[in-house]
Amino acid sequence: MAAHPSVAIIGLGAMGEALRRGLERAGWSPEEMALAVRREELANELSSATTSLVTLQPLEAIAERDIIVVSVKPRDVADVIRSIAHGISETQMILSLAAGVTTSTYERELGDIPIVRAMPNTPALVGEGVTGIARGAYAGEQHLKLATEVLGAVGGVRVMDESLLDAVTAVSGTGPAYVFLLAEALTEAAVREGLPRDVAEVFVHQTIRGSGHLLTDTDATPAELRSQVTSPGGTTAAAVHVLEERGFRALVEDAVQAAAQRAAELGRQD
Repeated sequence: MAAHPSVAIIGLGAMGEALRRGLERAGWSPEEMALAVRREELANELSSATTSLVTLQPLEAIAERDIIVVSVKPRDVADVIRSIAHGISETQMILSLAAGVTTSTYERELGDIPIVRAMPNTPALVGEGVTGIARGAYAGEQHLKLATEVLGAVGGVRVMDESLLDAVTAVSGTGPAYVFLLAEALTEAAVREGLPRDVAEVFVHQTIRGSGHLLTDTDATPAELRSQVTSPGGTTAAAVHVLEERGFRALVEDAVQAAAQRAAELGRQD
């Protein structure tokens, strides 16, 4: 009996590759994974990096695999479904990582195949991801358990209602881009204040890293942590005043709302 559920990953972009590496780190053997990609160059590259089955044919990848991970762009999901529909058995399940694509989209084409929809994020590349998952109409607790086992290889996993996944997409799925944009802006501001770029990058990156640990490794709330840095009449107070005056919170709220709306639109298109 295999030590882990066998996995076929269709689509080896950033998230699919993060999952592949995470599964390897978590102890999955190459034989327990199969990889399907569209480009021959990528197939050749992967074949040099792993002894897992690498193929250009999704139908070949899914054969006798317990979990079929669909990790392609939302617009490509329909093609993937068509390519594997006649090869899926009732003993298999689909784990969808495609933003905005609902479980009902799969169910309309595949019938009563168990579907678990997931929204991971790119920190999965370093094993620090967080993923929200929701089950479709034909998935049970055992399928959520399998999805959690697989996605747990790249970070934390939370089970929730599917209606919440567009919000998860807007916060954690898209959220790393907000942090990286802040890092870019802080670095440029530091350079304008006279710091050499390499020094500015070190200070900005470590500040963001350390602040993240304060959020996750202590019991303090974000407001409490901010208060600890903000002395009355001090430098932080002056900076925060500018951010609040220019509508920083409202901008963040509007950005998250726009991302959530876009995720919903992608679902409706599919």
